[in-house]
Amino acid sequence: MAANTEEIKTTGRRTLTGSVVSDKMDKSATVEVVRTVKHPRYHKYMKRRKTYLVHDEENVCKTGDTVVIEESRPLSRRKRWVVIEHQSA
Repeated sequence: MAANTEEIKTTGRRTLTGSVVSDKMDKSATVEVVRTVKHPRYHKYMKRRKTYLVHDEENVCKTGDTVVIEESRPLSRRKRWVVIEHQSA
């Protein structure tokens, strides 16, 4: 039948991009994600911010760095995200 069929596997996990706000914890960091939403009546774009507690296994994140985080299983009471890509500031 089909000789070269490739299956693309997706994890189904969300990814977000944000900047590191705090790196004072061991193997953890606080990441702030900024998104823009349109006001329903005035049609003006507004910034909305949310902070996430993320797992940083190698302690490579420093304050001000841009990171890509991915959803994961619960690692602690508040940690449900993991750093998958790190870009120094």
